[in-house]
Amino acid sequence: MMNYEGLDTGMGEYSPGLHGTLDASIEPSMDPHINPNLLQGVEIDADRLAVAVPEPVHLMEGMFSELHSVVSEVGVPVTATHFDVQEEMLWMGNHRGHATSFFGPTMGRYSSFQVQATDDIRHIQSLETGVLFLSKSNLKCCTRGGLVMFDYPMEEGADMHSLLMTNNNTLLMGGLQNYVAEVDLNTVQETQKFTVEVPGVAIMRQTSRFLFCGHTSGKVTLRDLRTFKTEHEFDAYSGSLSDFDVHGNLLAACGFSSRGLNGLACDRFLMVYDLRMMRAVTPLQVHVDPLFLRFIPTYTSRLAIISQTGQCQFCEPTGLANVADIFHVNTVGHLLMSFDVSSSKQAVAFGDSGGCVHLWSDSPDVSFNDYSRETEFALPCLVDTLPHLEWNHDLLPLSLIPMTLTSTEPLLSDWPAALATPSPRRAPPVDPEILRTMKTVGFIGYAANPRARPRNQVPYKMKDVEQDYDSYSQVPESPIGRDEEPHLYMVPKKYRKVTIKYSKLGLEDFDFKHYNKTLFAGLEPHIPNAYCNCMIQVLYFLEPIRCLVQNHLCQKEFCLACELGFLFHMLDLSRGDPCQASNFLRAFRTIPEASALGLILADSDEQTGKARLGRLIQSWNRFILTQLHQETQEQEGPQAYRGATSSSLGSSGESAIGRLFGCEVENSSLCRCGKETVRSSLTLLFTMHYPEQNSQEKTIKEYGFAEILKKSICLEQSTQAWCENCEKYQPTVQTRNIRCLPDVLVINCEVNSAKEAEFWKIQAEYAFTKARQKEESEPAMPKEPPLMPTEWCLDGEDVCSMEGFTRLEDLRHMWMPLTLKMSIGKTQGLEICSWPEGEELSGTEEADGASLYDLVVTVPHVLDARTGGNLVAHIKVGETYHQRKEGVTHQQWYLFNDFLIEPIDKTEAAQFDMSWKVPGILYYAKRNYHSKYDLRIKNPIDASVLLTEASLARKQRKSHATFIPLMVSEMPQAGDLVGLDAEFVTLNQEEAELRSDGTKSTIKPSQMSVARITCVRGQGPNEGVPFIDDYISTQEQVVDYLTQYSGIKPGDLDAKISSKHLTTLKSTYLKLRFLIDTGVRFVGHGLQKDFRVINLLVLKDQVIDTVYLFHLPRKRMISLRFLAWYFLDLSIQGETHDSIEDARTALQLYRKYLGLSRGGGSDEVRKVLKGLYEKGRQMDWKVPDADAGDGRGSPKSAAAFPPVIGL
Repeated sequence: MMNYEGLDTGMGEYSPGLHGTLDASIEPSMDPHINPNLLQGVEIDADRLAVAVPEPVHLMEGMFSELHSVVSEVGVPVTATHFDVQEEMLWMGNHRGHATSFFGPTMGRYSSFQVQATDDIRHIQSLETGVLFLSKSNLKCCTRGGLVMFDYPMEEGADMHSLLMTNNNTLLMGGLQNYVAEVDLNTVQETQKFTVEVPGVAIMRQTSRFLFCGHTSGKVTLRDLRTFKTEHEFDAYSGSLSDFDVHGNLLAACGFSSRGLNGLACDRFLMVYDLRMMRAVTPLQVHVDPLFLRFIPTYTSRLAIISQTGQCQFCEPTGLANVADIFHVNTVGHLLMSFDVSSSKQAVAFGDSGGCVHLWSDSPDVSFNDYSRETEFALPCLVDTLPHLEWNHDLLPLSLIPMTLTSTEPLLSDWPAALATPSPRRAPPVDPEILRTMKTVGFIGYAANPRARPRNQVPYKMKDVEQDYDSYSQVPESPIGRDEEPHLYMVPKKYRKVTIKYSKLGLEDFDFKHYNKTLFAGLEPHIPNAYCNCMIQVLYFLEPIRCLVQNHLCQKEFCLACELGFLFHMLDLSRGDPCQASNFLRAFRTIPEASALGLILADSDEQTGKARLGRLIQSWNRFILTQLHQETQEQEGPQAYRGATSSSLGSSGESAIGRLFGCEVENSSLCRCGKETVRSSLTLLFTMHYPEQNSQEKTIKEYGFAEILKKSICLEQSTQAWCENCEKYQPTVQTRNIRCLPDVLVINCEVNSAKEAEFWKIQAEYAFTKARQKEESEPAMPKEPPLMPTEWCLDGEDVCSMEGFTRLEDLRHMWMPLTLKMSIGKTQGLEICSWPEGEELSGTEEADGASLYDLVVTVPHVLDARTGGNLVAHIKVGETYHQRKEGVTHQQWYLFNDFLIEPIDKTEAAQFDMSWKVPGILYYAKRNYHSKYDLRIKNPIDASVLLTEASLARKQRKSHATFIPLMVSEMPQAGDLVGLDAEFVTLNQEEAELRSDGTKSTIKPSQMSVARITCVRGQGPNEGVPFIDDYISTQEQVVDYLTQYSGIKPGDLDAKISSKHLTTLKSTYLKLRFLIDTGVRFVGHGLQKDFRVINLLVLKDQVIDTVYLFHLPRKRMISLRFLAWYFLDLSIQGETHDSIEDARTALQLYRKYLGLSRGGGSDEVRKVLKGLYEKGRQMDWKVPDADAGDGRGSPKSAAAFPPVIGL
């Protein structure tokens, strides 16, 4: 650190008088500021190029003299020099924020890169992994090659000058402000801030006892290493301090003394302090004007004192200075600006105001560090050494061409493990003729060759099923081939994994109605972790849960209950169109418990089918119930979002989830010593436990489902547990009993192995046999007339199933009953038995506390080796849902397979063919349970969400605001216009394949995330002025910011360094939801995609899309930029897109469209559109430049709306 007060005021002025020593032989055309020493050993050849002439360097051993000088950047002062403490390198930083490194004593340039755009580099510190560069208001860490590792901005008003590494991971930064900041390099976060007196700390040193802080006021303070409290203080100089150093028990300082009215003068007396007695010793008089000083201890504690003009003097701190010990650094009149000493004390470096770096040493074989690690250099180019290849040679091996091997990118020849798994062909069966005539001697068989096949040739015939595989489509993606059924394929088509085939238009031409003829909303499967789609549908069709989460709203950024409420609202509004759970799954991925339970899958596991979906969905079921129970329990009183009232379903100490699924359980542990311990808890679901098979029994016993369920709920098992009475682990009998019955009984089937699957299969066979025997013994019953289908189905024919008489064949693969009777007796405890579905309980049974439970949900795991399997849900949509939607009383079972939805028979929901359909989750609901729940929904989103909120960004200033929030008098009303535009970034790139005909087929679209949302006023005196301009913070890794199209730059979405108005996605989502619920009409360009990525469902009559306003049937869509140029004479989207500009332009285009419609009606509009398309074909749909000379480019320079200035 250098204090510039009192220095030569003409330091920055390079007068000709300073360069009078230049050799006259140097041509005047050369830069006169170049040090002539740098041109020693350089000749000028005939082509006027400098050619180096090697010349040996002669140094006197033990005496410091100049070894090398190099120019970094001519005329730009070198403000910082530093010897790397890890490698043999010298670093310098200059006044323009550029850093350069030189290798070894020969000063070969190693790397050079820009660190700061404008500020000078004030301090450099090397680390093991990189190099720290300190500027006035920024700390940046780069690799030695120049790649940025982190960028840490300071607070506003900071003026940093020095930094000090206190240990490997912590540093202190000081400057001309009233604090010293401590930063943790592991987290790149400020950990502490120590207050110091003004004008601050400019120089810092450290020993094992103290931290030494030099102040520009002339004081040196000694501070405690831990607390930073001042222990001692030396008032060294009356003017200012320029430098100081510490070695052993000595502290030496140099500075400026006050000369009254004459200002400051450089003091030639060095102040020396004894740190043992904490007092000054005799000042040391030197013969140069000291600016820098540093201890260079070899055999003694030598001091090096450096002046501004380049004089250097060595002396002992306790002795007399000798004039003979003065050396001169030849700076050609430039002033020294920086100075550093290597850790080995063998080399010193100077940086001057002319851009030169001077290396001095006392040995020609100098090393900067005692033990330096090896420096990595760029690999030499091998192109010139490649052999000549004769391409016409047929046998030429192309492997002669060397290829760069990278550690990060896979090679094309590195096939994925899933595609490269060894799959040996099965040996063909032995000819029966050979087996018939074979004679066995010992264990070897001998037989004559029947000559039925050629010698050494074995034909391999593929099975018919395998031949059909290439032409097989999981579920047809187009009307072509929909009626094709693979040969001998076990899984029915509607249960197979469904996929979306994307075209050039994305999803617009995909026929979802082929898969879903109902008015229910399916869910799209291409999002990561969408395996839980079936369970989302299950929760939606449980009416109390649907009402609970839609009434719930809290302030947590990632709340699954809030996100489920938003998603269920979309499912309510949809009329058969699929929705996507992208925001819910985004929040789900951030929950640490979900990751710890292994519920978050990698993309590779989902695509290759490695995930064990059956076990996974059961864990997810347990997790979501627990999570919703906790989140809805947290919302108490006025805890809702910004003062909104809380849900009526939540009460103090419990949640609706607990009331709906919760069951109070009594766990008893009985030790063999007789001590019994009883604990009570709340459980939300039960797991099936199957009886152990005795090894002596070859057949599995027959059990009823109710019997197994009762044993699973009232579980009794023996285990080792700690007994406080015995004070050791003892065999303990643990028993579980329930005190009350839940409204909805949730069961995880736990069929996770072949053993449980076999048990389930055998029990279903037993049940089918009993049903067949019962039917044979009873007379045939007449068929009941079928019920008429509801209006809920779009097409009554062959869509809604008729719940008529159940055939015997429908009972195959059924073990569990459709209805259970459950009761808790005072003496016998829990009682469970099967019950005929259509019958009700008697009055006596109801008085005894018995309840009927109807099967309402089954979630099976569909086994399919070709697709990796998938999960589906059978859901019994009850009367409450139909009453709310259609006003009819009806119940119907449906199959939900992502976006495929079909009505099914009730027996199909309970059938489990274990060869392809394995039970996972069962829900039994108490009959008429929903009558005691409040099923009203009160929208918790109110106008307060539009009020001003603080930005998440640290550096955001009010002067940077780009919008004016709505006033209370401006609150939107139904029918008001709002201009909307959104910008996006890419989280995952698109996955596509090239077909044999060269066309591209999209397998998985790119995953986008909204990055900026802008809403502008559509009417009133402030029309066109934004009232929302939110940048959305994201915690997920962004692979492409799409800056050319979005205007989003790296750092805009990072709260640490962004200067934008940064908010959470949930905050902005609530604003848009309020606008939608209010009934405003959105005007924009391409809003369908915007709402899809934001994950909002907006009714069509609330959307005015300029893409379709200015579009003719069977013609291309026209860009906003071309429409603005053609109709409005505006030039927009020049270098990047700006959402404010795009939203305003869409509003103006809508006004233009209204004017055309009023002026001449639809005929006039069609005529204008034809002219638009004709002009577009002539221009090749490209907008001419604004300064085009052909008269075609004449966009207005001023927009129709005034810019938002000084918000």
